[in-house]
Amino acid sequence: MSWRRPRSVAGQVFLLQLVVVLLLIATAVTVLVIQDRSRAIQEAGDRSLVAAESFANAPGTAEAMQSDDPTAALQPHAEAVRKKTGVDYVVALSPYGFRWTHPDPDQIGKHVSTSYGEALEGEPHQTTFDSSLGKAVDSTVAVFDEKGDAVGLVTVGVTVDKVTSVVQHQLPVIFAAGGVALLLAAGGSALVSGRLRRQTRGLGPVEMTRMYEHNDAVLHAVREGVIILDADGRLLLVNDEARRLLALPAETEGKPVTGLGLNPALAALLGSGRAATDKVFLAGDTLLAVNVRPVGHKGGSVATLRDTTELRALAGRADVAGGRLQLLYEASTRIGTTLDIRRTAEELTEVAVPRFADFATVELVEPVLHGGEPTGASTEMRRVASAGILGDAPLNPVGTLLRYVPGNPVATGMTTGRPVLVADLSVADGWQAQDPERARRVVEYGIHSMISVPLQARGQLLGIVEFWRSEQEPFEADDLSPAEELATRAAVCIDNARRYTREHTTAVTLQRSLLPGTFPELSALEVGHRYLPAQAGVGGDWYDVIPLPGARVALVVGDVVGHGLHAAATMGRLRTAVHNFAALDLPPDELLAHLDDLVARIDQDAAAEGNTEAVSGATCLYAVYDPVSGRCVLARAGHPGPALVTPDGAVTFPEIPVAPPLGVGGGLPVETADLRLAAGSRLVLYTDGLVEARGRDIDVGLGMLREVLAETYDDDLDDTCRTVLDAMLRAGSGDDVALLVARTRLLDPDQVAEWEVPDDPAAVPRIRAEATRRLEAWGLGEAAFTTELILSELVTNAIRYGASPIGLRLLRDRDSLICEVADGTSTSPHLRRAASTDEGGRGLFLVAQLSRRWGTRYTDRGKIIWAEQALDAGAAGDLSGLLLADL
Repeated sequence: MSWRRPRSVAGQVFLLQLVVVLLLIATAVTVLVIQDRSRAIQEAGDRSLVAAESFANAPGTAEAMQSDDPTAALQPHAEAVRKKTGVDYVVALSPYGFRWTHPDPDQIGKHVSTSYGEALEGEPHQTTFDSSLGKAVDSTVAVFDEKGDAVGLVTVGVTVDKVTSVVQHQLPVIFAAGGVALLLAAGGSALVSGRLRRQTRGLGPVEMTRMYEHNDAVLHAVREGVIILDADGRLLLVNDEARRLLALPAETEGKPVTGLGLNPALAALLGSGRAATDKVFLAGDTLLAVNVRPVGHKGGSVATLRDTTELRALAGRADVAGGRLQLLYEASTRIGTTLDIRRTAEELTEVAVPRFADFATVELVEPVLHGGEPTGASTEMRRVASAGILGDAPLNPVGTLLRYVPGNPVATGMTTGRPVLVADLSVADGWQAQDPERARRVVEYGIHSMISVPLQARGQLLGIVEFWRSEQEPFEADDLSPAEELATRAAVCIDNARRYTREHTTAVTLQRSLLPGTFPELSALEVGHRYLPAQAGVGGDWYDVIPLPGARVALVVGDVVGHGLHAAATMGRLRTAVHNFAALDLPPDELLAHLDDLVARIDQDAAAEGNTEAVSGATCLYAVYDPVSGRCVLARAGHPGPALVTPDGAVTFPEIPVAPPLGVGGGLPVETADLRLAAGSRLVLYTDGLVEARGRDIDVGLGMLREVLAETYDDDLDDTCRTVLDAMLRAGSGDDVALLVARTRLLDPDQVAEWEVPDDPAAVPRIRAEATRRLEAWGLGEAAFTTELILSELVTNAIRYGASPIGLRLLRDRDSLICEVADGTSTSPHLRRAASTDEGGRGLFLVAQLSRRWGTRYTDRGKIIWAEQALDAGAAGDLSGLLLADL
């Protein structure tokens, strides 16, 4: 029953009783409240009047009012009476209306504006008014002396709410009586409702009528036959569909089901009343599915009949279609899980066998295997994948190069671009002509049918897939559609893998060409290096070792965020820029500042061209090592700092000031750090992919690197690189890694000669003579004449155009002799070609011609002009040729 809209008669009666009882209770409470309110006002008036008369007639009241200070005599008595009687106030007034007493002392002496003339005449005066505390009653009486003259007034006020209310005592009784009445009404309604529900099964007349009409309409409109039988197997009800399916006469109700001429087995099942589910019986030409369910406590059953003649045929076709849909779903999830061409082809065969075919083979055009575009000029294909229910099928093995002859169904499919079905291979002459002997063995093996489907993507033929059957039924025309769908899905994945292979090969080739190959033999360092590309492809990590003048060496490691061609190309641009800046012999901080400007300009140019691939995120570490002093100057821009391994195996991570990454420095200064490296020290430079990994904190990575470097401090450099990568990247790397390990050397002091040059041209002969003696001591007497010319020119220029202090240094390296002249000015010399009439200006030209290379580098105190000579057999002949040419 719904409380808002009762549906049963019992519910409606109960609702009526509820309304009546609630009205009676409300009426009784209203009347009681009105009566109690009137009685309370009367009682409040009586109480105030009694209190006023009692105080007025009390002994001594009149004398106190006639005394010199009535307030002092009356105020204590008035307050005592007020507290004992429970009234709100007891006020004594003069005959003229001035207060002598009051609960609030501030009100004493003030005039009362109410009317009290009636009280002075001897009649008590009562007034009902609304106070701040609610309805109140005030009673005023006069006080007379012995002569009968009014000497004062007494007024007493009582709030009506202070009078005990009868309603408070009677309301529980009223509500209790109402509750009992409601319980009785509910009980009576429940009894009536229960009886009605038992008789009508919980339905009212309207519902029963509607249900009967609805059930009758559904029963005869439903597409299933319905039969209701009693416990004796007699028909109680038969709908129209059951009459049609069983061919029953019009009047069958009340007859036993066994006497209707039905299939004996069907009649026995219906008459037994046993439960049955989807039992199939033949009724004439109709195949019936019968369900029987016992109902009711007195016995009886309900049977349903369903025509399944066409459903059986449709179910078979639906199973086939469902299997094909499931096959295509698996193909969408299992084919193309990698970007490997051969693996994608293998996944196609694995999906097709054994769900669709007993054997499957895939051939691809040769250029596709290497990521190239199929040209279509040749029909040669290489088998790259094969799968089957057995491993001994006489099909061409993987790796075979196949050339399909005209007339072969496979060649036909390649030409038309459509799948080709060969339902019987034993009579397929075109297929057998390809390889008669192998075709005979295939047929004898039991393979009887084949479907060949071209693998096409973007209108280009990538290859062919063949599906073969031996154990399953031969292929039919309906199998062409799923075969083509499988091939289409696989072709797209193979084409994606081909394009990835092409791009990956291009990127790898580009990056390998941009990275350094082999490094020259250096006096300053022994170098070991490794580059490990990321699993996702090539990236932008790079390294380099750049020889500098004065036997010095620059070590550089950089990283460009990202992978692919853009990162590799950007890496090449940065490496080239570093080489150019290093050729200017810039200190590390200036070089990184110039590199930062370059990256910023590259980003600006890319933004102007609408290219969203910027270089932001590039980092670099640049170090310059001098083997004469062992000094190493380092600077870094957003790159991890190096690790330093001392000759005794101690591993530290020197504090190198870090600048922002390249391109985002905004002109901020780059700071350097100076290290003094002992001979045999190892400087380890790396990119962040070595120490950073998903799920591993960088501090943990640095700790691991410290441990492996400490264990390998005495190993060969290549072994150290291999051990470091194996230890740090056991689970592979999501980023590429560049590693550079350099073991330092110091030049023997005997390989270095230094002189302080006075600021006097007369000192040049002496310096030249001392330099010649040192060359002879080194066994380089043949180079003395050339060296004298070079240092004479450089020292003379320093004295003439430079400033003190002036110094000369000779360095003997592996195959070169380096002459360095330092002075205190930053003015750079300029090479020019003097005319035939000029008397001077040929000094630097001679230096440039006599040396392998020369240049200028700046220091904190000035500059150094250096010239490097090659110590080979042809060095002395160069001078003779030059002199003869000048003559």
